[in-house]
Amino acid sequence: MKKKDIKILLVDDEPDILEIIGYNLTSEGYQVFTAKNGAEGVALAKKKQPHLIILDVMMPEMDGIEACEVIRGTSGLENIIIAFLTARGEDYSQVAGFEAGADDYITKPIRPKVLVSKVKALLRRLKEDGGAQEEIVKVGNIVINREEYKIINDGEEIVLPRKEFELLALLTSKPSKVFKREVILDRVWGNEVVVGGRTIDVHIRKLREKIGEDHFKTVKGVGYKFVL
Repeated sequence: MKKKDIKILLVDDEPDILEIIGYNLTSEGYQVFTAKNGAEGVALAKKKQPHLIILDVMMPEMDGIEACEVIRGTSGLENIIIAFLTARGEDYSQVAGFEAGADDYITKPIRPKVLVSKVKALLRRLKEDGGAQEEIVKVGNIVINREEYKIINDGEEIVLPRKEFELLALLTSKPSKVFKREVILDRVWGNEVVVGGRTIDVHIRKLREKIGEDHFKTVKGVGYKFVL
């Protein structure tokens, strides 16, 4: 996909942030749209169907966490890449962001060139999605539809956020194989994307809640594996 076809939505209540980041991403050739609060961001996401949303946490009317949850729960928007951009660096804020369905968490202040590099790393997923993969995979009672980003578990359809889907697809690609944490970070998040140390744990917990506790085994000090 060419840069001019990639749509990025910036949601922040600070005009300076919107202007600086918007300018740098537009200069890179991306289509950039802006919103000044969470409610406006959700409405614009529905209208523009962006590939990536950069979302502030602390905003009026609707904060970033709530906006992310609404977007993840909206049909057709479940798999948009979402990165939080915020001055809040506390662990609890990061965990809340990932639990809401975020793909990455970027702490302010950040140099524009560094942000652009992170955006490029996140957007690599768009290229990877276009690679040659088997579109429908069946593992036990679970059917994974890569094309539509859908899961059917015991006949029940489940729509997972992008990173949960990719983590499940990775673990089920080789049932009983132990995937090391560093391998999971590389394959699901990419080497260039910096994520919190608890990111994998949060996503595994979400998968256990949705798919089943017994399918996901922790190998202490090593990583995780999927078992039938």
